Amino acid sequence: MKLKLNPGERLDDLQRNGFQIIQNPEKFCFGMDAVLLSSFASAKKGDRVLDLGTGTGIIPILMAAKTQAAAFVGLEIQHDSADMADRSVILNGLQDRIKIVEGDLKEAARLFGAASFDVVTCNPPYMIGNHGLTNPEETKAIARHEILCTLEDVISQAAKVCRPGGHFFMVHRPFRLAEMISLMVEYRLEPKRMRLVYPKVDKEPNMVLIEGVRGAKSRLQVEKPLIVYDKEGNYMPEIYEVYGY
Repeated sequence: MKLKLNPGERLDDLQRNGFQIIQNPEKFCFGMDAVLLSSFASAKKGDRVLDLGTGTGIIPILMAAKTQAAAFVGLEIQHDSADMADRSVILNGLQDRIKIVEGDLKEAARLFGAASFDVVTCNPPYMIGNHGLTNPEETKAIARHEILCTLEDVISQAAKVCRPGGHFFMVHRPFRLAEMISLMVEYRLEPKRMRLVYPKVDKEPNMVLIEGVRGAKSRLQVEKPLIVYDKEGNYMPEIYEVYGY
């Protein structure tokens, strides 16, 4: 199906099932973190999946390509992003599996009800507050800084909407790892699996992927590091697999 693009928008090939996504570089485009999260996360046949702060819908669309989950909901507060996500869903013929809801993730439990999802995913803003921002209302700023929600908002709402035994998947920055784990334990999304992402083998990690299970017992598996680039600056083989090249 062909949809009309608005000024500034472009159509990107996702290299999965022929799926495409509508984006506007002037506002915000998904990054490697979202792709890695969609690969790290899992969902079983028949599962209901909620993506908090879905942006242009990248994570539900990629997960729809790789899993047999029955239904995905993408919750997004910014109208333009939600609109692009909704049109991308239609473009890819995924209306029967993905629904985009425009709303505040701080209201997720009220919008959807307690324990209403088997899996919850989130690629939240990484930076604390709006310090140093010249325009905190800008789309990119809202996506990157905790202007409209905090890490605690994300984890507390994920815990409410996730069923007992359900799974929570998130990507974040390693400098906030202690805070992440502390909040997940507090809200009974017990950390069960973690993987650090390194840009190169001799660099510090710049991303962390983490999985929690609601109400589980304490035991954390730390997976082998994920290295993005080799010494020559080329993607490592696992990254090519993640992207579907």
